[in-house]
Amino acid sequence: MNKVVVIGGGSGAYTVLSGLKSLPQIKLTAIVSIADSGGSSGQLRDEFGILPPGDIRQAILALADPPIDYLVLRQLFNFRFSNGRGLDGHSFGNLMFTALKEILGSEIKAIGALSRMLRLKGKVLPISLEKTHLCARLEDGTIIRGESNIDIRLIKPELKILDIFLDPSAKIYHRAKRAILKANWLILGPGDLYTSILPNLIVKGTNQALAKSKAKIIYICNLMTKYGETTGFRAQDFVNEIINYLGPAKKNLGYILINSDTKIPNEIASRYQKERSFPVKIDPQKKFPPKTKIIKTSLAAAGQLWRHDPEKLKKTMAKIIFHQR
Repeated sequence: MNKVVVIGGGSGAYTVLSGLKSLPQIKLTAIVSIADSGGSSGQLRDEFGILPPGDIRQAILALADPPIDYLVLRQLFNFRFSNGRGLDGHSFGNLMFTALKEILGSEIKAIGALSRMLRLKGKVLPISLEKTHLCARLEDGTIIRGESNIDIRLIKPELKILDIFLDPSAKIYHRAKRAILKANWLILGPGDLYTSILPNLIVKGTNQALAKSKAKIIYICNLMTKYGETTGFRAQDFVNEIINYLGPAKKNLGYILINSDTKIPNEIASRYQKERSFPVKIDPQKKFPPKTKIIKTSLAAAGQLWRHDPEKLKKTMAKIIFHQR
């Protein structure tokens, strides 16, 4: 049985988990970021003192094998109230998680209850149980506080992010650490680099666990850049930042998955261009770690959004996990 741990958050983690959950002979664990500070998650965190539920909700939904129609469940969990005093902007899934935490007394018990109710095909763990804020330092020294402010950056978006840090610092949840140490495979990405993936690596104890683990790390590079966060980034830039934040664990970086299909249909590309978001290009220099295998293949899904295809990811990673590559 292959123990596979996916580390990330948001729609990126959802995509990977929803694809992998149907693979036989694997035991899945999702370890998700606790940095979300925007919208419903941020408000519930501030009002109820809970871990922001957004990324937890997405991972639970991805792994669910419910006794009801999955499409209905997905619509229900992601349903956002658009009016109503005190409800406007909240998702049903976030409110359900918050209610369970209040009833049962902890976020871990709430996750356990949802896992049983929705028959999860895997485990969901927060990277830390400590309340903290994600901060970014720009190249001129400006500090931006709050994941949502970094994610949709209005403060000096033309400047690059120099680094990110947590305030206050947070340590890794012991069950997340144990999952990493026992894993056969560790998957990072896809997802927003500075707000979904790297926030996990700056939690105290994460890198040490990754370095001690005998598991190989698979990094799934983004399809698109993001204005204000990864403006102008090529695949090499994403990989460089992953290596930088992995520290000593970079020795375990075994595979990098890069999308080879960058020809977006015009009607889709025009919308992204308005957002100043563009396909991630592959550098001709190819300055990747010498012992790391680069896999360039079509990973994008057909549809109105240019995102990773769960089935393509599943097939590619199945070949890696079951030693066919």
